[in-house]
Amino acid sequence: MHVLSVHNGYQIRGGEDESRAAEEQLLRQMGHQVDVYEEHNDRVAALNPAQLAIRTIWSQESFGIVRQMLRQGDYDLVHVQNFFPLISPSIYYAARAEGIPIVQTLRNYRLLCPNALFFREGKVCEDCLGKAIPYPGVVHGCYRESPVASAAVASMITIHRALRTWLDKVDLYITLTEFARQKFIQAGFPAEKILVKPNFVNPDPGPGPGDGGYALFVGRLSVEKGLDTLLQAWKQLPQSLPLKIVGEGPLADEVRAAAQSLPQVEWLGRRPMSEVYDLMGKAQFVVFPSKWYETFGRVAVEAFAKGTPVVAAQIGAIAELVDSGRTGLHFAPGNPADLAAKVEWLLSHPEQLAQMRCEARLEFERKYTAERNYQRLMDIYSKAQAMGPIYSDLSVNGLTSG
Repeated sequence: MHVLSVHNGYQIRGGEDESRAAEEQLLRQMGHQVDVYEEHNDRVAALNPAQLAIRTIWSQESFGIVRQMLRQGDYDLVHVQNFFPLISPSIYYAARAEGIPIVQTLRNYRLLCPNALFFREGKVCEDCLGKAIPYPGVVHGCYRESPVASAAVASMITIHRALRTWLDKVDLYITLTEFARQKFIQAGFPAEKILVKPNFVNPDPGPGPGDGGYALFVGRLSVEKGLDTLLQAWKQLPQSLPLKIVGEGPLADEVRAAAQSLPQVEWLGRRPMSEVYDLMGKAQFVVFPSKWYETFGRVAVEAFAKGTPVVAAQIGAIAELVDSGRTGLHFAPGNPADLAAKVEWLLSHPEQLAQMRCEARLEFERKYTAERNYQRLMDIYSKAQAMGPIYSDLSVNGLTSG
């Protein structure tokens, strides 16, 4: 199979970038040809606000590049990983014009919410969910804390909703969890077009010993990730359990200050993946304190691969991934006291914690290996290719002419 993978990379490489790269690598390992069309957010600085707004809605450059690639490459399928903001939905029209099936992975909530998170002012916000025009996101300046920038994103969502781009120009969508799938269905996306395929870990890093005597957080240091909940919980713990924090982000100064004032907290900054796996394997458990609707939770699956249980907020997709009492524990999101209580319970029940290590590893083997993921991806690709006659559409308000 010959696949064109389309991705707009982030300035700070995160889970979305890691997951799409792993998917491309897996396809190549299995003998498929994968070409990539990629833009990177480093280019944003070279555009003025008006240029960026227009490109977010429709990039004629991306349309032309993708269409030319498809004409020359004899592709079987286009897999869009992320088009925002530089690539734009124009690529759907380029693929459709050339009669190529299109699969889109929904790695965030960008098509429903201007900031893609359903999160505002420190808590979950669904004000734009299901609205034809997501105007609350503009009023509150949800994207980059700017009403102007938010208006550009809201325009992209609204215009392509009116053009039925989301409904007619994509053959199949992939969500990473059933929770995320239900959010898109709630917003009006057709249920039959949305299939669930989780992320995976490849190569298998193998289980770790869990003998490090510490808890671990890995992730972006940002408000929605629940760093405040995590640090407050560690202040409340009656016994001094070391906490190692791996990551970087806008809350780095707060984490640095906490590490200086709390002797049990250590901030390690960003670390290479090999070191992160080693830390995960030695940790007693990983803490996942997010306060927003995660679409997945790659860190949790990586922890499972190392046989490490996860203490997770009971919210969004992460609550779906962690089976409380078997592969970890749930706690009330945004509640430091409850998180501290769950940590205390684990520390006082070593036999149950040991059993959770076994179950976490089994969960990985059942659901998140490369082999199982490849089978699911091929099923989705085959379904997209078999969804009836592919048609050419070059006349949407003249946008694709020329």
